[in-house]
Amino acid sequence: MASKIYTKTGDKGKTSLIGGTKVPKSHIRIDTYGTIDELNSYIGLVNDHITANAGNMTAANAATTPATTNALLKEIQDRLFTIGAALACDPEKETKMSIPDLKPEDVLLLEKSMDQLNEELPEMKAFVLPGGHIAVSTCHVARCVCRRVERLCVGMQELELFIDPLILQYINRLSDYLFVLARWIGHRLQVEEVKWQPRV
Repeated sequence: MASKIYTKTGDKGKTSLIGGTKVPKSHIRIDTYGTIDELNSYIGLVNDHITANAGNMTAANAATTPATTNALLKEIQDRLFTIGAALACDPEKETKMSIPDLKPEDVLLLEKSMDQLNEELPEMKAFVLPGGHIAVSTCHVARCVCRRVERLCVGMQELELFIDPLILQYINRLSDYLFVLARWIGHRLQVEEVKWQPRV
């Protein structure tokens, strides 16, 4: 029989960090890794949209395909779990758990992948609005959540709560990657970009 998912320990609005420290569920550290979880879920949805539409994506002589993008997004989800685990730890206490580390190569992988996607894309000559296809719009939602994570991480820094600078760097690059990915998805699906036409 599976163990019960509910513990009844959080009924008073508090939760425990890895290490045992109890904090209110409104704490910025909880908000930050909770928003990482939200981001991870949206990236899973983006990946599902790419899988569902892979047959409609135009072929191109490029290093990036729907399959390689699927694999990278799954790797990004793994990195986000790593970040979430790091943020869930009390930096003042030793933990018996083995927490995987984020590495500088993870940031470089995002940069390399962005460069590969950009090689296929036409020059952007105007601001673009989210839209045109549900896969494109979902990717933009993920990008917005990623930016919110970044703001929360900066908020932690301002409160002098420890956060590895590499996490902030990774999240910053990830939001850029998701913007480029949204354009790439639309390009491969032959969807016209929705250009912003400011009212004058």
